[in-house]
Amino acid sequence: MDLTVIVSMTISLFLILDPFASLPMFISVTEGLNEKTVSKYANYSILVAAILLIVFLFFGDDLMELFGVTMDTFRVAGGIIFLMMAIELVFGLKLTKQAGSKGAAWAVIASPVLTGPGVITAAIIFSSENGELATIIASIVALAITWVILRMSNRIMKLVGEQAIGIFTKIFGLFIATMGVQSIFTGTLNWFESNIASVASTVAMMF
Repeated sequence: MDLTVIVSMTISLFLILDPFASLPMFISVTEGLNEKTVSKYANYSILVAAILLIVFLFFGDDLMELFGVTMDTFRVAGGIIFLMMAIELVFGLKLTKQAGSKGAAWAVIASPVLTGPGVITAAIIFSSENGELATIIASIVALAITWVILRMSNRIMKLVGEQAIGIFTKIFGLFIATMGVQSIFTGTLNWFESNIASVASTVAMMF
């Protein structure tokens, strides 16, 4: 395993998880609760997020095969999702449906706030490109850092303030946007390379 690749994947997953953007919501659902309960919510959130991530990491390829989806088309679709996430983070827009009040509050934090389509997409792509073991290690490290941030949510908000959190979130959004563009370019280029013969035949028939 290449340590540089693992570090790169860890940073990418952490950016997509974006725990800083989750802090205001996490604080709102834990407002008035004691420190022990807040810690329990953080534990449950990360545990459920990890389970969802691991499930899609191991069975993502099978699901794509079931629906007849190739990795290249998945990269393009994933890149579009990354771009939508980036638009939400950078411009403060809400393109996704908001979670309702039903169910445990920590479950809302776990998914879709933390382990949403972006994280699931990244895990499947990284697993395909760099192997399951490396992706699992990167996922564990990224989730562990996120867990620490959630556990210290009140202290972090008091220390840096909501405005600083917003700035960090927008910076994360820019990096996620570049990941989206790269994923779209890579998927499109690979698709054309693997289907160049059929594309050329179709073009020739048109003329």
